[in-house]
Amino acid sequence: MAITLSEAAAIRVKSFLANRGKGVGLRLAVKTSGCSGLAYVLEFADAIAADDVVFKDQDVTIIVDAKSLVYLDGTQLDYGKEGLNEGFKFNNPNVKDTCGCGESFTV
Repeated sequence: MAITLSEAAAIRVKSFLANRGKGVGLRLAVKTSGCSGLAYVLEFADAIAADDVVFKDQDVTIIVDAKSLVYLDGTQLDYGKEGLNEGFKFNNPNVKDTCGCGESFTV
């Protein structure tokens, strides 16, 4: 079981955390949403809960709640720019299908 970051994602997360000035790491989760059923949640974490699973990759702490880990196991978080758009991308091997707009997925 693992969650990893691409080099570009690690650089971006470290930059965000440094600018924010606080936080223990990056929290990844899933929530029920969208037309396909699940959507990603990405936020900065100020604390680690008792039921969280913690990963460390490229000096970044990645925090995932136990319920979300079932859907996120094996995921690599990437960061990139395409034209005027930039952002994080989840490379999740568990995804079976995504909705047309790309905002939600099924496993």
